Amino acid sequence: MTATDASTDTRSTSGTADRELVDELTAWLEENWDPDLTVADWWERLGVAGWSAPTLPAGSYGRGLSRGDAVIVQSTIAAHGALGAPGGLGLLLAAPTIATHGTPEQVEAFVRDIVTGKKAWCQLFSEPGAGSDLAGLQTKAIRDGDEYVVTGQKVWTSGGHYADLGMLIARTDPDVPKHQGITYFGIDMHQPGIDVRPLRELTGRALFNEVFLTEARVPGTAMIGGLNNGWAVANTTLAFERAGLGSGGGTSAVSAAIPGTVAGHLDKRAGDFVSGAPRAGGGGAGMRGSADLYVKLAQGAGRNGDPLIRQSLARLHTLSEIGRINNLRVKAAKAAGTDIAGMGNIAKLSMSEMVRLQRDVGLQIVGAAGTLHAYDADDRAALDAATGNPFLGVVTELALFAQAPPIYGGTDQVQRNILGERVLGLPKEPNNDRVLPFSELPKNV
Repeated sequence: MTATDASTDTRSTSGTADRELVDELTAWLEENWDPDLTVADWWERLGVAGWSAPTLPAGSYGRGLSRGDAVIVQSTIAAHGALGAPGGLGLLLAAPTIATHGTPEQVEAFVRDIVTGKKAWCQLFSEPGAGSDLAGLQTKAIRDGDEYVVTGQKVWTSGGHYADLGMLIARTDPDVPKHQGITYFGIDMHQPGIDVRPLRELTGRALFNEVFLTEARVPGTAMIGGLNNGWAVANTTLAFERAGLGSGGGTSAVSAAIPGTVAGHLDKRAGDFVSGAPRAGGGGAGMRGSADLYVKLAQGAGRNGDPLIRQSLARLHTLSEIGRINNLRVKAAKAAGTDIAGMGNIAKLSMSEMVRLQRDVGLQIVGAAGTLHAYDADDRAALDAATGNPFLGVVTELALFAQAPPIYGGTDQVQRNILGERVLGLPKEPNNDRVLPFSELPKNV
């Protein structure tokens, strides 16, 4: 068999498996999807059947599928006209982390409520003095009987304003090196002592928050991965975050309904949240269809003949295809029992490049109109009417938002450091932070 024959045979096998997956899911959707169900009832069916988070293990409300297969699942649900899985950081980060490090009791207590959309989660990692140096966090959790008392401040907390629980990392032992004295908890956000305050962004929205914890309490049973093992657990969360945010990391099929008890969507009719329109995402979810969106935008504006714009569009398409192909490479590697080191970091870096490219080519296409931006719903409607271009707001919002993805989820510089040190084996900068107790290290002031 020639190399070409082998490649064709692999694609054929993969295509057959993909068709079988689509056929199985389609049959399930035909039997179970009903737009008149409440969001809660529909997500209960979707989550318990393993279709909300199909990459989770079969024993943790998943199906053990690859990320590439999960994209097929999401796309099939959207194509069927059904409501997608509950979005947010619970599904993206908390569920796979708990499935990896949690006990069976914690999987049942936490993961089921995530995949069925009953509870929304946020991520309580970054602090004002501990962003890129996350292990320098100073939020403390002091044991009090069977509970821990938590005091500190977190910042850049996505979705904190509608979260029911938070992925919290806090310092439980200041007298050991900083990476060794951190513990990971699932903390109840609806309790005295937790104050969530929105942070207004350049776009006019407030997706992020700062969170103040003043003697908040968390039970020891909500400790994930064991006492003082939080750095390892947090790195698992960060790995899922980088993979999910990276190019090729998702699709636009994630639900328009918001999970959890705060948003008030669970009792609404599921069919009312189904839309055929693509949704812009802050990471991988918005990447895969972006080239097509900007091509259509250039055609509509009569700018598709501009050679510089055409070159940028070709580059955007190329980066999107590389992300898709890398997904397939990871899938093939895992099927063979191996992995591709650093691929999540590479995908995150690629996503950062794509959002910068979207910003630049989008503003090139719309020209002077790119100086106009609306900051609330009424102004957006007025701007659409005045310009006759309903896509202008998408362009300007992505342009303003483009500064964020290269920072959140680990800056581009952090991603390159990880690739250099952990994948290529390059030496770290000399320091004492892994040998000195945290209490003896100099602190940011």
